[in-house]
Order: sequence, then structure tokens, then C-alpha cells
Amino acid sequence: MGFKVFLMEYIINGLLLRKGTMSDFRSRTELVDEVTPLKKKSTQWRGLSAYWILGLCNNFGYVVMLTAADDIIKSHSDSHDEKKGPRDCVYLSTGAILLADILPALIVKLLAPFIPFFVHVRVALCIVVACAGFLMVAFSENITMSITGVVLTSFCSGLGEVTFLQYSAFYDKNVVSTWSSGTGGAGVIGAGTYTILNTFGMKNTLLIMLLVPITMGISFWVILPRPADEDKKLVEIQKRVNSEEVDSPVATFFNKIRKVPSLMKFIVPLSTVYLFEYFINQGTFELIKIKNDFVDPDKQYHWLQVDYQIGVFLSRSSVNLFHVRHIWIFSLLQLLNVAVFTTEAIYYYIPHFWIILMLTLWEGLLGGAAYVNTFYRVSSESKEEDKQFSLAATSFADSIGISIAGVISIFAHNKICDMPLPNGA
Repeated sequence: MGFKVFLMEYIINGLLLRKGTMSDFRSRTELVDEVTPLKKKSTQWRGLSAYWILGLCNNFGYVVMLTAADDIIKSHSDSHDEKKGPRDCVYLSTGAILLADILPALIVKLLAPFIPFFVHVRVALCIVVACAGFLMVAFSENITMSITGVVLTSFCSGLGEVTFLQYSAFYDKNVVSTWSSGTGGAGVIGAGTYTILNTFGMKNTLLIMLLVPITMGISFWVILPRPADEDKKLVEIQKRVNSEEVDSPVATFFNKIRKVPSLMKFIVPLSTVYLFEYFINQGTFELIKIKNDFVDPDKQYHWLQVDYQIGVFLSRSSVNLFHVRHIWIFSLLQLLNVAVFTTEAIYYYIPHFWIILMLTLWEGLLGGAAYVNTFYRVSSESKEEDKQFSLAATSFADSIGISIAGVISIFAHNKICDMPLPNGA
């Protein structure tokens, strides 16, 4: 871009001098002032676009594994003696896949904010591990191998989220909104793509999805502008923060620990929202089967996941239209959804599948809104020198909520499996 600016100035200056119009000659500084805004605008758009793609690629594998959870469990159910209750459901619920899909991410998110920030090493590791995860599940011969592949995918997703959120501190705060939109897009595209391509079989679908981590590398190393092209003062602050992490690791560690209590106003509401919504997704979706409707009961789980992800995508893309400061509202509304979905899984009182779809869309809207509004507030309200750690530490919130939901959903799922079917079901 610097060469293009120089070439443009050289041509214009040369033409003006040859015509002898020195009175119309503008100084080099004036020309640079006109070209620089164009350069800055182009750089900003590259940053926003790259972060959307990074959000898409980072969460893609995570979403695919959750959407495939029912298939993964059923593909190995014959090799285990899981008994079936009155409801004819597998006792190893999709909550087990949820735990494999989130616990490694939880551990990574807990540790990563406190270690030095070597972004290129982290991104390369994410790409390699993501590919390994897809391959392992695709060629799995038993449930242990499948869950190991899910674990690898989870590790990639967790490390990627904390890394890219930290790295967003080097850029305009609006990259947080495009990142959130991209992660929401991963839900729709990931769940939808898997559901559609699954007609070719789970193995072939997962092999096709190896393109996703490759796209992540292209977005990070090719599309995303280097921090040097952004606000130089901002970049210098963040570089100084990273240098201090390397030069004084112990002092930096304890300084970060002291900052955690101030972040609880973000962490607690976000974690409870995710606790409630993932209890719904992995504890009840599998058990809700409405017969004689427009979607086959065996396919309803997949389409509920797709519908949920549509809601997440819409709300995660909304922060620049409206911003909600009181995040705890989402927790209360999501708790009401827990009551509705749990009683439906037990009593089957909702007559039509499209009503379930509407409720699921609403659930996704609440979860996505909680996520994007939380991180937008953190990015906007944190001091520049604290922004990297604040964003990284807050990313721990959704994972802890999802992890607790995974444990609870397994017990709730099995308890409901033991219950007799309601009359007329």
C-alpha cells in the first residue's frame, strides 16, 4: 500500500511540473493526507472481514460436532450395552459429546490469558489440531476415538477464541462485533452444512470440512492487516503489554489475578445464560420428538440445532443496531425457556413442531445477544492496557456455563428416559 501511495504522488507531481503549473502544485503532505484516509478505510474493511471469517472458521468445528452428536452416539451404540428406557432413548446422551466438546476449551480459556501471547504459534496450532480432530472423528472405529476427535476440535475452538479476542485489542473495537457475527454464522452454516451434506455420510462430510481450518489460515495471514497498519498508539500499548508478560511473568500474573473480580459483572451473567441454553440443547432436544408432523422425528434434533444457530447468528450480528447493557436480563429469560423445554420433554404437551422451532429460535436469539453484548461492553469499557486480558478472561464465562450444563444434562436426560411416556404419546 505504501508503494502505491508513493507511485500516485510521483505521477501527479510529475504531470504538474511538466505543465509548469506550480501555482496549482500541492505539497507532498497534502497528497498524502488525501490518500491516507483511503488506505485506512481499506485496512479497516480488511480487518472487519477477516475477523468475520475467523469467527466463522473458529466455531465451525465446534458446531459441527454438536450437530453430529446424535449421529456419533448412535453410530457406536451397538458396541455398548446402553439400555433403552420406556422412551426408547440412548442413555449415553449428547451431553457426553457436549462435555468432550467444551471441557478442553474450558481448560485452554482458563490458562491462556495468563501465559505470554505468541499469536502466530497459537493460530498454527489451532489449524493443525482442527484438521486432526476432523480426521479422527471421520475415521473413528469406536466411541473413544470419536470423543478424542471431538476433544481436539474443542481445544482448537477454545484456543482460537481466546487468541483472536485477545488479538482484537490491536484493532478497532468493531472487529468484536464482526467476530461475534462470524461465530454466529458458524452456527448456521456449520449446522446447516452438516445436516445437508450428511446425506453423503458422516465420514465424507467431515473430510470436506477440512477446508475450514485452511480458510482460517488464509484469513489470518493473508486477509487480516498487520497491527502496524492500525492505530500506532494503540498498537504500541498492546506491544508493551505483551513485552511485560515476557519480561516480568510473575508480577504480570498476580496483576492479572487482581483484575478478575472486576470482570465478574460480565462473567456471571454470561455463564448462567450458557448454562441454561446448553442444558436445553443437550438435555432436552434429543428427547423432544413430535410425531405426525412435517419433519421426521429422527431428523428433528438436527433441525432444532440449525434453528437455534439461526437465532444465535441473528443476535450476534445485532450489536451495532442496538446494544443491551443489562446482560442479566438474558439469564432470566433463558431460565424461563428451561422450564418450557424440560416440561415439554416430559409431558409432550406442545402439539406442533413449528411451535418448538419458534421457541428454539428465541432461545438462540437470547444466547447470541448475551455473547455479543458482553464482549462489546468489555471492549468498550476496558482500559487499553487491560483489554487483552479482560477479553480473554471473560471468554471463560460461556465455557464454564456450558461445562456445568453438560454434566447436568446427562443426569436430567437419563432421568427423563426412565419416565413413562405421557398418555397418548
